[in-house]
Amino acid sequence: MDKNFNFKKKYGQNFLKDENILNKIVNSCEVNDKDLVIEIGPGAGALTEKLLEKTKKVICFEIDTDLKDLLKPLEINGANIIYGDFLEQDVNKVIKEYKYNNLFIIANLPYYITTPIINKIIDDKLPVNKCVFMIQKEVADRFKASVGTKQYNSLSIFIDYYFEVNKLFDVSRNSFFPVPNVDSTVISLEKRSHNKVNVKNEDLFFKLVRDAFKFKRKTIKNNLKNYNLNIVEAVLKKYNMSLQTRAEAISIEIFKELVDALS
Repeated sequence: MDKNFNFKKKYGQNFLKDENILNKIVNSCEVNDKDLVIEIGPGAGALTEKLLEKTKKVICFEIDTDLKDLLKPLEINGANIIYGDFLEQDVNKVIKEYKYNNLFIIANLPYYITTPIINKIIDDKLPVNKCVFMIQKEVADRFKASVGTKQYNSLSIFIDYYFEVNKLFDVSRNSFFPVPNVDSTVISLEKRSHNKVNVKNEDLFFKLVRDAFKFKRKTIKNNLKNYNLNIVEAVLKKYNMSLQTRAEAISIEIFKELVDALS
C-alpha cells in the first residue's frame, strides 16, 4: 500500500496490513469455490486477494473511486468490484447473477457505518449464511448486550432475532495503516436455522422494537403512545412491569408477546 495514498477520514480508511489477521479472518469463514462472498469496503484489497484464493465469486462494494487503479489487478483476477455506497445498492439484484451454495458477508466496518450496514442486511433480507465483521471493540459489546444493560438496544434485538453472535478474536490498532485510535474485535453473525422467536407479524415486530427504543430515556408509555396501551400494559403486568418501564428492560421474548397481542 502506497503510504502517500490520501487516506480519507470520512470513510474510516484504516487498511489492515497484518498477514496473520487476514488469514484468521478468511479461515473463520470456511469459504470454498462454490460459495459467494460480499466484501464491503475492500480498501487496498489485501483481504480480497486472500478470498480470491478460496473462490472467484467475490463481489466488492467500494465507495472510494480513488482506489480503482489499486484494485484493478483484483478485477483481472475475478473480483466484481462495484464502486458506490453499499447502503444505496440493490444487493439482491446483484447476487441474482450468481449460483452459489452459501453467502458470506465480510467487512472491516468503521464505527459510524456499523449500524446502518447491519440494518440494511436485515431490512433487505439478504440470504446470508454468515457475516464476519471487524468492528470497534466497544461496539462488539452491543452486539452481545444482555437485556437490562446500557448497551442493549434495538440492534441487539434484531441481531439476536436472526443470528448467533460469536466473538472470534481481538485485533490491535497496530495491525492497521494508518494506526486508528481504537482496537478492534472480529465477530461472526451466523444465521439461525430458525428465528429466535416466532412472531405473528414480523413487520410490526421490527417497527414496535424500533419505536420502543426511539427515545432511550423515555418510558414505554411515551415511546409506544401510538399503540393500544391497554394491551401493552396487560402484557407487561404479567412480568411485573408497567408502562413506566423502559425498553432496555424488555427481553426479545416479551417484545414477541407484545407484538402477538397487538396483531
